[in-house]
Amino acid sequence: MRLTFAPAPSSPLPDMSTHPRPGAMTARIGLAAPLASALALVLATPLAARTAAPPARPPMTARDLVIMPRLGAPSVSPDGGWAVYPITGTDPASYERTTSLWLRALDVPAAKPVRIAGLDGASDAKFASDGWLYFLADGVTPQGKEATSQVWRARVGPDGAATGKAQVSDFATGVTGFAVAPGGNRIAVWADIARTCASFGCPATDAKAHLPGPGTGRLYRADDGFVRHWDAWETPGTVSRVFVFELADGKAGGRGIPVDGPAGPGALTGDTPGKPFGGNEDVAWSADGKSLFFVARKADRHEPRSTNLDIWQSQLTGGAPVNLTLANRATDALPTPSPDGQYLAYVAMARPGYEADRQVVQLRDLKTGAVTALTDKWDRSAGSLAWTPDSRWLIATAQDVLDTPAFRIDPRTGEVRKLDLMAGNEAHIADIVPLHGEKLVFTRDSVGAPPEMFLSRGWRQAVPLTDAATTRMGRLAPTVTTRFSFAGANGDTVWGQITKPEGAAGKLPAILYVHGGPQGSFNDAWSNRWNPRVVASQGYAVISVDFHGSTGYGQAFTDSIRNDWGGKPLEDLQKGLAAALRLDPRIDGDNACAMGASYGGYMMNWIAGKWPDRFKCLVQHDGVFDARAMAYETEELWFDIWEHGGKTYYEDPAAYEKWNPANHVAEWKTPMLVITGEKDFRIPYTQGLASFTALQMRGVPAELLVFPDENHWVLKPKNSLQWHNTVFGWLARHLK
Repeated sequence: MRLTFAPAPSSPLPDMSTHPRPGAMTARIGLAAPLASALALVLATPLAARTAAPPARPPMTARDLVIMPRLGAPSVSPDGGWAVYPITGTDPASYERTTSLWLRALDVPAAKPVRIAGLDGASDAKFASDGWLYFLADGVTPQGKEATSQVWRARVGPDGAATGKAQVSDFATGVTGFAVAPGGNRIAVWADIARTCASFGCPATDAKAHLPGPGTGRLYRADDGFVRHWDAWETPGTVSRVFVFELADGKAGGRGIPVDGPAGPGALTGDTPGKPFGGNEDVAWSADGKSLFFVARKADRHEPRSTNLDIWQSQLTGGAPVNLTLANRATDALPTPSPDGQYLAYVAMARPGYEADRQVVQLRDLKTGAVTALTDKWDRSAGSLAWTPDSRWLIATAQDVLDTPAFRIDPRTGEVRKLDLMAGNEAHIADIVPLHGEKLVFTRDSVGAPPEMFLSRGWRQAVPLTDAATTRMGRLAPTVTTRFSFAGANGDTVWGQITKPEGAAGKLPAILYVHGGPQGSFNDAWSNRWNPRVVASQGYAVISVDFHGSTGYGQAFTDSIRNDWGGKPLEDLQKGLAAALRLDPRIDGDNACAMGASYGGYMMNWIAGKWPDRFKCLVQHDGVFDARAMAYETEELWFDIWEHGGKTYYEDPAAYEKWNPANHVAEWKTPMLVITGEKDFRIPYTQGLASFTALQMRGVPAELLVFPDENHWVLKPKNSLQWHNTVFGWLARHLK
């Protein structure tokens, strides 16, 4: 994967404020409660009371961000009448997190969600075609044995009562994911299992091929592929594998069919779902439930340099699966069969070794095998796919400037139409579930508020279904976000956003936010980590710029950063900051710091040497310091190789050294806070240590924050709070 810190799945109901479209300028974010409730309150309030000044609301804090409820993806019942969704809460004292499941009627506009009793702690809840709700939870184990994650099911009543709760699977190996067949007669389950194991789990061999003993040493061969990946050391010979079992009377039974086929020479060995971020979208049942589609990339010596994910089909006979996308050496993903069984939709990239290539929607006729590139003329990259129940339309999401809207694709012609589902800006739409009658259930979040669930009827404006976090957000002081554009490098139009406290008095210090990727975006979306609203709430104007290389502006714009990491992007940041200061005279451009992670962290190191007199301080998180070391230390080699022109360091050292921050340490003078995680294998923590050492050698004021239990991201609640407190303290010392 790319060097990224894209927003992780977050929480509840969107701000009900007005968001202008890209042609407009200002978006007010962070207002309270559902619109109907707000209107009723206004009508019931005497005129005199309405004119009284509202009580002051406190600014959002890091603690507010950490303990904010987080709404997950919904699952809808087969009749389209009910939605079940998870909400993860964080205890404000212990910071322990627990997940509860909630039920919401979709056909009753005024219905209130109810908490499902007895299913706290369950995860991955999904309705099956027979109406049962399946989910993962700890299995019942004999006394003294450690519990493992197993599949369960229950009936859910309108009052939230869960009846008939029973354990579906009882394997010695814990289940990490599952998918129930359309007919409810089969279930696919997956977990890390030795490739030589013919059953679902072999304790004697799982995850042990690299531990020859008698000591604790791990032994790897050059042909094994990844040695470590994202935040975990690999286990050669053990991969995430999918097995299919019969379902009868709510119990998984039978011998279990491995969809990757028997072991042996030439057999497929690869993770399904893919690691580290693959999930349910990598596994899909055929409409008739007689075969299974899945995504896998071969795990061999070429894997660290390969983006060749393929879509495979198993006929569930126990034989080897068929590679449906063998001809394409680049990424194929998101297998999505049509409900009528006629087509398989999926996305495909064209260029091997490039993980941020455009994802073009493909349509495969399952009878003839003919494949059509449906959206080849659409210069956007589809990020999700879903069929309408009648197989008439495909619904996709894709980044588009600063939004991530939903699009309707005609499978007959490839025509793409943007759906207008939200008043104002679409912001970030995700988790779409198409229903009968041109209805869509989805989640939506923005810079101002975490995700909430919505319902659209007839492709029209959606109404909110949940209030998991909106009311809570409404109790906090609002912020204002302004979208702006300017002429960047090469005269190209570049977009950015300014987020600041609403109604703030006096000049505001400036924070230049630099996103990761670099093929990414600080678009109009909520983040549980790099959150513009919580930073702005401390009394700053947060300025983000979607520099050359960002996504959502066409593939040529995304491609333009290759071999130019410190060129056009830096020019865009310089011009973008100047444009923001011209637009808003309330921002104090002479009192500014910059901060970023991943590629954004690289840019902090680059700014330190190439723009050393501009900022009072820098915050550098998991950034590349030395391009040469990075080329040999990172795990997904394809990324670094592609970004530097397609050649390794030893083949073209000049391409790497041209944009190497380590070559400009002599110019460093800006105080820098360096943050890194010891479990970060994407940009190893040694890069952060080297950066901190360079600062010490130069005598530049610096601090180093190291998390021994975090990877490329900071995910644990207490660590997140410490991260924010440290960053806010650093900013305050230099700007206030």
